[in-house]
Amino acid sequence: MSRIKIHENGSNFILDGKPFFYLGDTIWSAFTNVSLEEWEYYLSIRKAQGFTVLQINTMPQWDRCISDIGLYPFPTKDGHKFDFTQWNQAYYDRAAKMCRMAVDQGFQLALVVLWLNYVPGTWGSRMLNMNVMPEEFVEAYTRKVIAEFDGFDPVYVVSGDTDFDTPEAKAYYGTALRVLCENSPKSLKTMHIKRGYDVIPEEFLDRLDFYMFQSGHNAREQQMAYVLPERFREKYPRKPMINAEPCYEQMGFSRQEYGRFEAVDIRKAAWSSILSGACAGVTYGAHGIWNWQKVNCPKNPVLGEGFDEPLPWQEAIKFPGAWDYGFIRFKLEEYGIQELTPVNDCLENPSSDIRMAATEDRYLIYLPYNTKVIIGLELKGFTAKALDLETRYLACVDMEQKGGRTVISMHPFHKDVLLILEKK
Repeated sequence: MSRIKIHENGSNFILDGKPFFYLGDTIWSAFTNVSLEEWEYYLSIRKAQGFTVLQINTMPQWDRCISDIGLYPFPTKDGHKFDFTQWNQAYYDRAAKMCRMAVDQGFQLALVVLWLNYVPGTWGSRMLNMNVMPEEFVEAYTRKVIAEFDGFDPVYVVSGDTDFDTPEAKAYYGTALRVLCENSPKSLKTMHIKRGYDVIPEEFLDRLDFYMFQSGHNAREQQMAYVLPERFREKYPRKPMINAEPCYEQMGFSRQEYGRFEAVDIRKAAWSSILSGACAGVTYGAHGIWNWQKVNCPKNPVLGEGFDEPLPWQEAIKFPGAWDYGFIRFKLEEYGIQELTPVNDCLENPSSDIRMAATEDRYLIYLPYNTKVIIGLELKGFTAKALDLETRYLACVDMEQKGGRTVISMHPFHKDVLLILEKK
């Protein structure tokens, strides 16, 4: 297995010298919740759908569904409170077997070292503090992760859903990052941060290879899908960016607000991020997969931000949005598109939800609702097509150049589309 590397353009990845699109699936609770038979089936479906990366928590996910596997990394009497004084090697042996199965199917792994509930001074550990890891154990645990998993050439995600608002949080993650850099210098390292957050401590910046941000599951703040990459481009050195947790398909809106995200919502989150500078990839999530809900198994009373109940994993694995995300990867590869440069300042439409990016010979515009598009450039010699992102139908669209502007007529579809402008 080869390690993912950073493309020379500073915005994308390569693998074995070829462009690599990071299409991740959040299967956070895999090591504690998924049987080997289920894992084999899961891998076959995600491979068919086009996924390339699996994001997994190396420790039990705090808001996972209740497991019937019964294996944990540390001794526990109830499956919730852990004894951090000794290892349960059987857990790691089984997790390594799952990693081998995934790698043999061509997947890259992105493994989380310290989810926020294990770290003091984070919003998660304030909600649930029963498993805060002793500070003196952080180095030992990070070394254990490297010893067990480094042979699979993973990406290391140092943090999970965290903030860095306290000295304790910075100290814990600083230790884990230092140990990773010292003992796995060739691996890529990043940090998964909480929804709507754009803070990366300065002392971590030069040791992180790419950025993860999270537009998340708050229905009223879905503009974060493009606001956050814009902020990262302004604030931090140029590196690949990924929306590592957009709204999940069929996830209930956070804070117990009534409603669920559907395929159209997650398509919007993905394309909005990709065309706003986060073009290295995108991560998908299905409610029932990330936490692995099984039929007739109890649901975890701890549901993070207050989400509604998940659907069984057998249903969640074939939600339509998973195929939509695979289509993103396939379409960009078909066009040979790697780096995308945001050019939203060329748009004269009033809504920021319309997103536009450029390649050397194309412009891509994400249009969530049908309207005439006005561009402050006279794009002579270009043609326009509208790709219906639900049906995959493709239509020619009229466009007119006049007075230094280009006007693209309304397309014939009724859902979100990708407008593709190409030179004749």
